[in-house]
Amino acid sequence: MTDEVPAGFDREWVEFFDPADSDTMVRADLTWLLSRWGCIFGKHPDQGGCPGIEANQPADGCCLHGAFYTDEADIRRTREVVKKLTPETWQLHRKWKHTIVDDTLENDEGEEEPAKKTAVVDGACVFHNREGFPAGAGCALHQQAMRDGVHPMEYKPEVCWQLPVKRDFKTEHRADGTDVSVTLITEFDRASWGPGGHDFDWWCTSSPLAHTAVEPVYLSYAVELTELLGAAAYEKLADLCDERERRGLVAPHPATAANGPTPLPPPVRLVPSPAERAR
Repeated sequence: MTDEVPAGFDREWVEFFDPADSDTMVRADLTWLLSRWGCIFGKHPDQGGCPGIEANQPADGCCLHGAFYTDEADIRRTREVVKKLTPETWQLHRKWKHTIVDDTLENDEGEEEPAKKTAVVDGACVFHNREGFPAGAGCALHQQAMRDGVHPMEYKPEVCWQLPVKRDFKTEHRADGTDVSVTLITEFDRASWGPGGHDFDWWCTSSPLAHTAVEPVYLSYAVELTELLGAAAYEKLADLCDERERRGLVAPHPATAANGPTPLPPPVRLVPSPAERAR
């Protein structure tokens, strides 16, 4: 597809020390967090829905290659949720023995390391219910979370609920001899996928098609960002985003800007509940 904005556009950043951890600096991408990106999976592409990362599998969205697990806790959580699924809610229930497979993942040094991920069956993740399934297409784990009335992040692999927010960690050595831990929050763009990301037929974060949400990302992803940063750091970030929203960005996201200026109400922040904060 050709509707994506070119990579390498200007971005605005903000950085601050975590109120709950004075040794950690948060560096956040305001251009991304104040964009109007929103997931458009679930509607047919002809109706403005997700075209998918593979043109011949639009109904499968970005669920084609499986999800890498971050650690054993990530695996255990998913296994517990799988026990809740039935043949009526999961298309491949008891039809596929191994939902976890061995693979490799490139580390920060560019070396391949052993990793585990969700299995891929007939061109999509083992947990992805295909188009035409009576319970509806989409992630069986996500759908179970909706039925149980919990946030999908409690049931899905970490990489799935984080996307398309990208969190990275680094340590900066300063001229005064001190080291500062930095947590970066930005857009999970094509390049973030590695070389394979450039082979996608379409990717949502750079497409105006997916930049039509009413709320900016820092509000629509409040629960996820709170989990990624901690409650105190998220509150500080949201305050800074509120102020930048009022003042206006110098470097707005071009995929949002491509849809033209849209009068929007002042941001209303939905503060995560105590239970969500405690996770």
